[in-house]
Amino acid sequence: MSPGIEWGEGMQNYKIIQDCVHRNIKLDALRKDLLELPELQRLANIKQLGLAYLVFPGANHTRLEHAIGTSYVASRIADALNLNPEEKKIVSAAALLHDVGHGPFSHTLESVLYRTQGVEHMDITKGIITGDYDVIGEDIRKVLGEKQLRVPDVLEHHGVKPEEVAELVKETSHVFDWENLTYAGSKRRYLNEIIHGPFDADQVDYLLRDAYYTGVAHGTIDFDRLLNTIQIEDGNICFNKKGVSAVEGMLVARGLMYSSVYFHKTVRIAETMLSRCVERIRDFEVNVQNFVDAQLLEYLIRKNENARKTVLAIRFRKLFKKVYAKNRSELSDEQREALYEITKDWEKRKMMEEKIARMAHVPEETVIIDIPLPELLISEPRIDKTDVKIIWEGGHTKLSKISPIAEAMKIRNVVDWVVMVSTPEKHRSDVEQVVEKALYG
Repeated sequence: MSPGIEWGEGMQNYKIIQDCVHRNIKLDALRKDLLELPELQRLANIKQLGLAYLVFPGANHTRLEHAIGTSYVASRIADALNLNPEEKKIVSAAALLHDVGHGPFSHTLESVLYRTQGVEHMDITKGIITGDYDVIGEDIRKVLGEKQLRVPDVLEHHGVKPEEVAELVKETSHVFDWENLTYAGSKRRYLNEIIHGPFDADQVDYLLRDAYYTGVAHGTIDFDRLLNTIQIEDGNICFNKKGVSAVEGMLVARGLMYSSVYFHKTVRIAETMLSRCVERIRDFEVNVQNFVDAQLLEYLIRKNENARKTVLAIRFRKLFKKVYAKNRSELSDEQREALYEITKDWEKRKMMEEKIARMAHVPEETVIIDIPLPELLISEPRIDKTDVKIIWEGGHTKLSKISPIAEAMKIRNVVDWVVMVSTPEKHRSDVEQVVEKALYG
């Protein structure tokens, strides 16, 4: 623990938060103290859905709201599974902290910041929890006070090991053995699965919350039914067969929310405009991963004229327009192979954008190629995971074996296009004439 820190005595050891989705949320002393930290309050300045508000005006909710909601959901799952107080404390803390390393506009810039600065939010999250990474910075900490607590200080004060929490927020790479229906060498896999799994607290909250704020009904799930049928078998989370319809409903909700909200065509155009703007800046004087939304926009608007134009275009919703889009079935094998070559190397994609611009005689920064699958797998690696463990006929099985819906969701195309090209309205006809020839030769 940091030296010289005095913890308040006799203060109320819980906090009640009014939440629009879950109503009254009661935070215990650990989560109340975590919530006071700058690392958590920073999330109040990062939009949960990035630039989706340009299409869904109500989508101005923040990562902080989602973090609190995820912790509430994790606590309810822990109660339903009858976890002991120690396990519940670790899980609820991990859920509250699971997104603490997110950068500006959440997933919008995740892939480009990884390419340009070599960081991703999950590694930063782990570093913040263990004290190995400071997302706030000493200059800000001096303004806030010389003896600012950090995340590991609070965890240790409440008897929680930071390393255990950090391990839960990292998505495990263990492969599930469907023949033996278990993860080898894992005794408490259910703790990881509450944070990261085909069914977890993160998904439950973001589906309910994002549906509420966007006004899209697709995210509605039967959370109470899921809680009433969830249980632990052989160290893993599974569901009673009476919960199959509720699990199916959650998988359908997830797929539909990705199609209609997260990968909405106009949302993607706005996000790729911002991503390309950041990508083109090669001389970052600061770590923009530590920025919040407003800081990034202020930085970009002062950086150069092209960045300023992009920020103003987004601010006043003067977005690029779709020129060309194809789904998988509309492309030949040769065309798919050509696109695959672009996805393997972002420099090749950048060169192709410049090639289209040259052929159309338009400025190179006015052409954007969007091939969303790689970014989809970064932002939601669970998207093709539909095999939840089900107790069935006196034994165990995977959901897809008894549910045609689960199997259909696994192979369903979440995004309507595998490639989309966009450009400003004034260049639309010029780009349209050359795009296919440039892409496929």
